[in-house]
Amino acid sequence: MSVYITQTGSYLPGDPVDNERIETVLGFVHDKPSKLKRRILKSNGIQTRHYAIDAAQETQVQNEEMAVAAGQLALERSGLEPQDIGLLSVATSQGDYVLPGFGSQVQAGLEIPRVELVTTHGICSCAMMALKAAVNGVKVGDQQQALVVSSELSSRLLKKQRYEAAIGSIGAQRGLDFNAEFLRWMLSDGAGAIVLSDRPRANQLSFRVDWIRSFSHADSFPVCMSVGHSGKGEDAPKSWQDYSTYGEAEADGALLIRQDVRLLENIVKLGVDGFLGLIEEGTVVVDEIDHFLCHYSSHYFRGKIVEMLTKAGAMVPEERWFTNLYDKGNTGCAAMFIMIDEFFQSGRAKPGETIFCHVPESGRFNTVYMQLTCVEGT
Repeated sequence: MSVYITQTGSYLPGDPVDNERIETVLGFVHDKPSKLKRRILKSNGIQTRHYAIDAAQETQVQNEEMAVAAGQLALERSGLEPQDIGLLSVATSQGDYVLPGFGSQVQAGLEIPRVELVTTHGICSCAMMALKAAVNGVKVGDQQQALVVSSELSSRLLKKQRYEAAIGSIGAQRGLDFNAEFLRWMLSDGAGAIVLSDRPRANQLSFRVDWIRSFSHADSFPVCMSVGHSGKGEDAPKSWQDYSTYGEAEADGALLIRQDVRLLENIVKLGVDGFLGLIEEGTVVVDEIDHFLCHYSSHYFRGKIVEMLTKAGAMVPEERWFTNLYDKGNTGCAAMFIMIDEFFQSGRAKPGETIFCHVPESGRFNTVYMQLTCVEGT
């Protein structure tokens, strides 16, 4: 049985925030401008993004509410009611609560009754895990229609108070290390949603899900992106929960979001290697890719991808690439769904054309690939 993307939706909180306003929203740490901000922004190429917090660093919309808004839009566009959904699959890096699962909160917000529920947790690729679970549920005939939602609210981790609490303990003279500040200028908020069905939309375009493949390399690499460890090595508690109090964990920097930039270069090589492996086994034919949607987190990595694919003789011409990184920002696990929504609504794809999607994750390195085919229902 084939499974189809029949509708999409997304939600981006607040007005777009440009590079000149970014620090006024996230806040000046100890009232001092960042020395790294311009360097990182120049590298990632992002011009505008959206935050769920305001200039007072107060949360204006919860992660659950963003997910619900994206899901509601997808349902409205598809003409479906909540009770029409047989499976709800939801992804996020961090829900509003530690427990219960994020999917339960989103189900309640969407008022979907008696639904089969999936929650996936991770970083960028967990949305694709949620999508594959839903695709398989429809494919085996358990459900006729599914809703997949991915939502990310990073800005609560990025506001100035988080960094001030840590610096207050380790000494203002030391300041923030690069790994702790790097993602402050990379991540932003948003949600995306996808409706799946066992049949395409009548007399309209749908995307058939041909396959989804993923390859984790956690056995070969240490942690690259994390929240919950101080980054101080073996002498520090293993987890933020191992401190005597949560206050001690925060003061030691264990609740800051970190990126080990020394390891980050591996993400391009692993992503390209996986792509080349799919070509070698005959799963992917480069010349047949009409549209290439890649969740690269920074413009810097786009250049690296182009360089490596060109050397390997597997370059997808850049005129076939589609991204909204530069104006929607890097929304983590929600990024691909937000990208698919914009692409789906644009009508760029024509019947018979192939759409190839790639999502790399730097948490402990996971790469996911998906092929779609645009079809017209009868």
